[in-house]
Amino acid sequence: MIEKFLNDEQDPKAVEKVYLRLVDLLTTGEDILYIAVQKKPLVNILPDCIALTNKRILFFTPANLGLSIKFVDFVWKDIVDVYTKEEIIGAIFSVKTTGGAEMGVDYLPKVQARKLYQYAQERKEAEREARRLRDLEEKRAESGAMQFEAPAAFAAPFQPVQQQAPIAAPPVVHEEPVVAAPKPDKLTEKLKKLRNLFDNGLISQEEYNQKKLELLSDL
Repeated sequence: MIEKFLNDEQDPKAVEKVYLRLVDLLTTGEDILYIAVQKKPLVNILPDCIALTNKRILFFTPANLGLSIKFVDFVWKDIVDVYTKEEIIGAIFSVKTTGGAEMGVDYLPKVQARKLYQYAQERKEAEREARRLRDLEEKRAESGAMQFEAPAAFAAPFQPVQQQAPIAAPPVVHEEPVVAAPKPDKLTEKLKKLRNLFDNGLISQEEYNQKKLELLSDL
């Protein structure tokens, strides 16, 4: 089973130790993607290792003179970024988490560091897409809840229709018949005109008296 993790110059003994430890740590649906092994110059008795699964990244460090292995793991959703830096001897691979922690291994064979970076970027991309889909589902759920509750929340309270009292008709006003004023008679009119002529100096006193007598004589 470990042969597929020995294609890039990995140390078979180190991979075997890590693989046996990994098998006990895997959760349901978790698969091993890649195992990288540190290759220190001169002495490489107890190398550090990095393992990638579809759910997390694990850093293994030998302890007790190689009799046991300690590990630190981070799930992919907590990985902010991954880095690789190639040097004269080997390469460095490191990660940065959402909590600000940084973890890395140096003296990795360059081909293994590149594979780690490639797999890690793919898993980060898959995690971003999964997070985006989760956010969309949450927004849809919230939107559906708001639409369902909106009618009850914004409906106007029921108010009974009040019947308006009938408008009273205005009281009937009986108008008194207009009695036409009696028209002045013709003699009176003529006397008034004659007086106006005299008052305005258009006729003399004698003419006025004479004309007045003539009018009165017609009665």
